[in-house]
Amino acid sequence: MEQASNQPFPLGVFAITFGVAFLLALILTPLSRKLGEKWKVVAVPGGRRQHSQPVSRIGGLAIYIAFVAAVILSQLFVVNPAAPGSNLPGSLTIYRFDPKEVIRLAGLLIGGTLIFLVGLYDDWRELSPVPQYIAQVIAAGIAVGFLIFIEYVNNPFTGQQTQNFPYLITATISLFWLGLMMNTVNWLDGLDGLSTGVVAIACVVLFANGVFRLDPPQHSVALLPLALLGATLGFLPFNFSPARVFLGSSGAFFLGFSLGVLSIIGGAKMASILLVMGLPLLDVAWQIFSRISRGKNPVQGDRGHLHFRLHDQGFSQRQIVIGYYVFCAAFGGLALFISSRLYKLIALVVMGAICLAGFIWLTRQDRKVG
Repeated sequence: MEQASNQPFPLGVFAITFGVAFLLALILTPLSRKLGEKWKVVAVPGGRRQHSQPVSRIGGLAIYIAFVAAVILSQLFVVNPAAPGSNLPGSLTIYRFDPKEVIRLAGLLIGGTLIFLVGLYDDWRELSPVPQYIAQVIAAGIAVGFLIFIEYVNNPFTGQQTQNFPYLITATISLFWLGLMMNTVNWLDGLDGLSTGVVAIACVVLFANGVFRLDPPQHSVALLPLALLGATLGFLPFNFSPARVFLGSSGAFFLGFSLGVLSIIGGAKMASILLVMGLPLLDVAWQIFSRISRGKNPVQGDRGHLHFRLHDQGFSQRQIVIGYYVFCAAFGGLALFISSRLYKLIALVVMGAICLAGFIWLTRQDRKVG
């Protein structure tokens, strides 16, 4: 690992990876919009979303292509330190010290492609929840099979790592986490630009953690959230309110799967990603509890999510989305600047209390209106 600390900062590789993902998404998003309109794969007005005209729902196509292309291109600059010397300058060379990274990268791309294609079919034919969840389990199973799993957790009170879990527990926890992230991003995709922007913020935290917080830095792994960041930012101008194209299930499932995988392999502690995604995750938990308590199907979509309820209270889409951005970025920043695991736990508790207070307030407001 001594070589890693002496490696020049690969600014060139980072710039190329981000730039390719960003430009491809910027170019391909209008094309995906036109394809959706041509093929009639559109979200018609009505239902939970309140848009005024049909909107293409296959914007995820642009994000998927941009991310995969940027990741594959970036691998041309990643070399094995034991291999013969590279003729590339230091800023265009990244060393891979863990041979298992290639296996995990394959799991990310294969599992991500599967869930993207299933989501694309859902955008076209609207699958029922059961086949969607089966596909999510299969995609998550592919990831686990390619060595993408949560191996241990840190005790925030002692600072020590837990012993390695038995494989059955490891696989179960990892499957649950990946499924949770896919559904969280999908359920978050209710307002223009909301889920795309929140995922972009999470990618910033994962990239910054891999480059500036870890010793030695994980430059080769940091390329992955950077590519996803470029793809989401290239897509966001067309998805921000008023949206001209939607992510669709293909984009939401793919972003959720990718973010779940990157949070495992990106070197970030679980508390870090929980701080960024805490509000959307707590909203999912609140909705499931609320629907079950009212005798409703917990996976049946409605306007009970926090962002929908704030919209019904009179806040504009932009106000809500920017509020989410600020909240997630603030706690994501804490994840980067706080090194103590105990303080991160305290931050998680504070965030949970804030969210719980907000949920209770909105519930009371809804009852007053009712």
